[in-house]
Amino acid sequence: MTVRRASGTESADHRSLHERIAADLRDEIMSGDLAPGAKVPSTARLKERFDASSATIQKALQLLKDEGLVVGRAGAAVTVREHRQRTMRPAAYTAPVRAGERFRWLAEAEKHGGTARSRLLDVAEAVPPADVRALLGLADGETALLRRQILTIDGEPVELVASYYPLDIAGGTAMAERRAIRGGTPTLLAELGFPPRVSVDRVSARIPTQEQAAALELPGNLPVLRTLRVVHTDGDRPVEATVMVKAGHLYELQYEFTPDTPPD
Repeated sequence: MTVRRASGTESADHRSLHERIAADLRDEIMSGDLAPGAKVPSTARLKERFDASSATIQKALQLLKDEGLVVGRAGAAVTVREHRQRTMRPAAYTAPVRAGERFRWLAEAEKHGGTARSRLLDVAEAVPPADVRALLGLADGETALLRRQILTIDGEPVELVASYYPLDIAGGTAMAERRAIRGGTPTLLAELGFPPRVSVDRVSARIPTQEQAAALELPGNLPVLRTLRVVHTDGDRPVEATVMVKAGHLYELQYEFTPDTPPD
């Protein structure tokens, strides 16, 4: 299988045939052409469509089963699994919560069904990655407070989160303690006099690191969605930079924008 570029040259797709077939079917599942509960076309139809052997088709379907996108058993049709892809709206859970409310990410995730949980993995002073240091205005080698957690839905790991805070803000506060913060750090930052005013996201697709693949229990070599978020308070001061990593085949992010009104 080759991909023809607009210029007329050809670029070979070096993936194996079963990986390419799985990629096409995965795209149809994620775009909704194969809806939740729908039957995947039969092996005979897929053999004809992709000019492939039964063994190759079964290998492609096994990849999708391993990813949790489809389910099937011997003698039964393979069907698209229910409620696998989730649409998350970052703007819905960045603001502080009111007293007694749950952390907004957990509440937002549960709107789609299931039970959402957050498990704290680590709290420590650490040197952030270079892109995080740049956003927080830290010098090379300078440390920040790191809070790492894993977010789960119905016990399944869905997001790995590493948040960094300037030590002059977070040091000596509840953020530096190894325990959950009721309402999340946006609420605590607001109580400390650093209310979140502006959040900026940079989203990229990457091949997961070994740590990310293990923590998220990812099958194969699927990409992840990496969101790098910086939160500014009054005076445009950065108070938090967070790296969030999600399984790319299970999530999409929804951003809403209001276009500027052109001047008269």
